[in-house]
Amino acid sequence: MGFKCGIVGLPNVGKSTLFNALTQTAAAQAANYPFCTIEPNVGDVAVPDPRIEKLASIAKSAEIIPTRITFVDIAGLVRGASKGEGLGNQFLANIREVDAVVHVLRCFEDDDITHVENRIDPVADAETVETELMLSDLESLEKRVVPIEKKAKSGEKEAKEQLALMMKALVLLREGKPARLADLTPEERAPFGQMGLLTSKPVLYVCNVEEGSAAAGNTFSAAVQDMAKKQGAGAVVISARIEEEVAQLPAEERTEFLSAVGLEEPGLNRLIRAGYTLLGLITFFTVGPKEARAWTVTQGSKAPQAAGVIHTDFEHGFIRAETIAYDDYVAGNGEAGARDAGKFRLEGKDYVVQDGDVMHFRFNA
Repeated sequence: MGFKCGIVGLPNVGKSTLFNALTQTAAAQAANYPFCTIEPNVGDVAVPDPRIEKLASIAKSAEIIPTRITFVDIAGLVRGASKGEGLGNQFLANIREVDAVVHVLRCFEDDDITHVENRIDPVADAETVETELMLSDLESLEKRVVPIEKKAKSGEKEAKEQLALMMKALVLLREGKPARLADLTPEERAPFGQMGLLTSKPVLYVCNVEEGSAAAGNTFSAAVQDMAKKQGAGAVVISARIEEEVAQLPAEERTEFLSAVGLEEPGLNRLIRAGYTLLGLITFFTVGPKEARAWTVTQGSKAPQAAGVIHTDFEHGFIRAETIAYDDYVAGNGEAGARDAGKFRLEGKDYVVQDGDVMHFRFNA
């Protein structure tokens, strides 16, 4: 089960620098000119979670396998992208393929790094990108809605339902609002997501600040956080330059370096966790002497679905899930102690998996 976050933004805001730090590679060229990233670079990163190390320590696991999330570095967008300006068509196509958008905004001043619109205004930058995405969605929907309207008028039930969803998005887009603000029932969320609208994807704003503001942010990042709060979106403050330096240091030197700049952990840890949360994901664990492993499922997943993440046979032949909450596993110093404390549970097919559950599945082969 793969989950992708697309890193987007205007040229020269620090997208590729951030991607380099995320993947600890030089796969994405960071340079001071637009479109230095031509093809989207893809990198899988482990989701930082100290719980798995604790579980492995208790179970004396030989190997630790964290859960992972994919980041895609996408070429910079410019004003007019919805009409094909710059690398607009390619940019928009690449966004359609990701599950969520990580929008990097320039929140620093530096005369040596040009801004594509010759100003430092991250809120305006966000609006530029959002406008291009909304224009693209609006143009796409207005073309697609015509034949659906004809089918709906003829009485086709499926067409009527599809038209109702399209209109929820069109009303917002015509008002200059993104499709993700649509008021949807639980049953409508899946088909709405399948419409492929760029502005229906959840957004996380990354405020790329100068090194001195990495810990507390600055006036630019404060404005972005206020904007995000009003939108119900997420926001994280990071210095991409610091993160790039940290990524290149030996592991034993990172803590001291971070402490010197006023940080308790790499900003990328917060970014990765925020991206994970943005996608509505939770983690469950399987633990044993061979390995301690983290697995990803969406919030609200039931036990058979979680079993299916490990292997489809587990889902098809699901019998029950032997389950211990993370805190109970730790408090009992393992499965035996949790059993003795009455914290070992047998859960059926209707059990909704909780974040941190330690699980073992029984199934028919």
